[in-house]
Amino acid sequence: MSPLLAEKQKHLTSKDSKGSLLQKMYALLGLILLSGVLSVMSPHFLSFQNILSISLQTAIIAILALGQTYVIISAGIDLSVGSVLALSGVISSQLLVEGVPVLPALIIGIVSGGILGLINGLAITKGNLPPFIVTLGMMGVARGIALVLTNGLPVSGLPDAFTRLGNDRLFYIPIPVLFLIVVAVVGHFVLRRTVFGRYVYAIGSNEEAARLSGIPTALHKTMIYTLCGMFAGLAGVLLSARLISAQPTAGTGYELDAIAAVVIGGASLMGGVGSIGGTVIGAFIMGVLRNGLNLLSVSPFWQQIAIGLVIVLAVYLDQLRRKKD
Repeated sequence: MSPLLAEKQKHLTSKDSKGSLLQKMYALLGLILLSGVLSVMSPHFLSFQNILSISLQTAIIAILALGQTYVIISAGIDLSVGSVLALSGVISSQLLVEGVPVLPALIIGIVSGGILGLINGLAITKGNLPPFIVTLGMMGVARGIALVLTNGLPVSGLPDAFTRLGNDRLFYIPIPVLFLIVVAVVGHFVLRRTVFGRYVYAIGSNEEAARLSGIPTALHKTMIYTLCGMFAGLAGVLLSARLISAQPTAGTGYELDAIAAVVIGGASLMGGVGSIGGTVIGAFIMGVLRNGLNLLSVSPFWQQIAIGLVIVLAVYLDQLRRKKD
């Protein structure tokens, strides 16, 4: 890579870091204000048990959204993550029922998600197909395979050693939340401190310029979708542990929640902008909003309207920011 290109990428990364920090501050401020309003409207909102409940409910979506963050920063989209989540959970759970130890079954579930992501990436890069079409197709394929493997029935009889991963606590913190913390820290480091992370931003900012500068864009885009699939696999395994069964219909609509968390957290659907921290905050904004509306006995139908309006507002604010830049 030429010194001029390296300097240009360093400048773009610095600029993006400042923009991402500003977006995270806005998102964090929104989360604090929302929490303050809900705490006034409901005396139960700030209780310790309710905060733990919000964290546990948000952890799965947040992990799913972390993988989606890489995809959206690279100017892509992955609509298959909800179905990949379900299939990964089914595969791990069936292995556990057959007597496979917990750790190998968990790893196989995550790897199976990565394989599906790899297929997405290859179809996009080698087949020159739009990410929307490829991942929309995979959404149906993965869901169909999950239904075929289970005959449409839940997989039950999971060992206690596995289900504890989704329901036990360590130092009062639910284990899925600890998983979220670990993968968020690792994901942030990879995105901000590695060559791969810089290439993700470069591809999202201008893929053609990145290719002409010598970046192997096809390889890295394939890696991005593979990574997204692995995050979905982990989320599927943890969800199965939490529900004490693997549901072939699990994760329906989760892909939209994951995309919403990334966008609310400050990422741009046009690519080149986004952060792991912002995505986690975005996921908690959605979790807090849903929890608060439940405490206030708001109809689920109105909840869908409220969340939809929040997503549209987040995209609108991103468009205003891009015009100013």
